[in-house]
Amino acid sequence: MKVVRAAVIQDSPVVFNQKETLEKVHSLVQQASREGAQLVVVPEAFVSAYPIGLDFGARIGSRTPEGREDFRRYYESAVEVPGPACDRLGRAAKNARVFLVIGVIERDGGTLYCTVLFFSPDGGWMGKHRKLMPTAMERLVWGFGDGSTLPVFDTPLGKMGSVICWENYMPMLRMHMYAQGIQLYCAPTADSRDTWLPSMRHIALEGRCFVLSCCQYLTRADCPKDYGAFQENDPATVLMRGGSCIIGPLGQVLAGPDFNGPCILTADLDMAEIPKSKYDFDVVGHYSRPDIFRLSVNTRPTQPVVISSEDED
Repeated sequence: MKVVRAAVIQDSPVVFNQKETLEKVHSLVQQASREGAQLVVVPEAFVSAYPIGLDFGARIGSRTPEGREDFRRYYESAVEVPGPACDRLGRAAKNARVFLVIGVIERDGGTLYCTVLFFSPDGGWMGKHRKLMPTAMERLVWGFGDGSTLPVFDTPLGKMGSVICWENYMPMLRMHMYAQGIQLYCAPTADSRDTWLPSMRHIALEGRCFVLSCCQYLTRADCPKDYGAFQENDPATVLMRGGSCIIGPLGQVLAGPDFNGPCILTADLDMAEIPKSKYDFDVVGHYSRPDIFRLSVNTRPTQPVVISSEDED
């Protein structure tokens, strides 16, 4: 079976600046390609901000004008799918000849979503996954995804999909991904705690898949001067410290975690390790008990407005 060279990018966007962030993505993906990467994974909300430390001026029962302005700036730097920014990301994948999996803030109507986009080496947009369950204060600025964007793509490298940040703590979502045969499990995140690595090792062991996780390395200096984070204004303050990693299907750490600064981690993934690992454990096969436990998944899109005419049956 084949060996896939994969890369996870640990860096920061140009916060709230879509144009400059897209240029940086192009440069980073090219660098990963020069290191031989065939698959490149970029962190959660990279285009163009995970707004760590902001409260958007919200209290129960009130919102401030300054918070509304923060949201406007966030909204303006978001990505329409499809749209011009999406096209530029496709060109970055094509120019580097890689599969690109990247976290963006997606703008759809008046709502923002935390989304992962998938691009093929020919620059084509393959599809997306919208985060199902924003965590805590994320719900203030992000909408909820539905079951219609939970894809696993069958590619020449292997079956790839993505689960975002604390979605990885949703056992039923993981089970759905395993049932689709995921082999290249991409886990972009904003969680840079020490506890993230054991979670990724558990998922690799549970799903008998390769797990590719990346987090931003973000300092206060990477943010605009008027970025009103609770961490205050010392430019050296680290807001997210990375911890990116690549894990094998028996839980072995192949690269990372790195907490030292921006970097690109790479590893050669021997796809033959996946069937070897399933010899004694297949969570959706010989180690399942469907006579006792069964999962039902609704993959229909949920629309707020459904129009039907009177003459329809």
